[in-house]
Amino acid sequence: MAKAKALKQFVEPLITKSKAANNQTTEKGTHNRRIVFANLRNKYAVTELFGAVSEKVGDRPGGYTRIIKLGNRLGDNADMAMIELVDFNEIYNADKPKKKNTRRSRRGKGAKSVTPAPATDATTDDSEE
Repeated sequence: MAKAKALKQFVEPLITKSKAANNQTTEKGTHNRRIVFANLRNKYAVTELFGAVSEKVGDRPGGYTRIIKLGNRLGDNADMAMIELVDFNEIYNADKPKKKNTRRSRRGKGAKSVTPAPATDATTDDSEE
């Protein structure tokens, strides 16, 4: 559990830099790539991070990762956890039903319904026959 939290603190700023690189000029994008590469030291991971991951989390303001507790390990009873990117788990995101927005404010003592008056003929004939 502690290592998952430490990994989350390590990964979140890197994802933010990759997201910012897509919105900046090429000079700043190159600078951000080099900073991320200095931390990851893997060319393929940097390419994946600046490609698919940054496109998917582009509109999210933060909180890119989720820690899922898996329970305790049998051998030494250590806490186990899994960390994942929030936007990449379609199964978890699709299962949540949309919440119905309920209005919690009072609208008054009762609905006042106004019944329209019956339509009258505007053209009446007052002539004698």
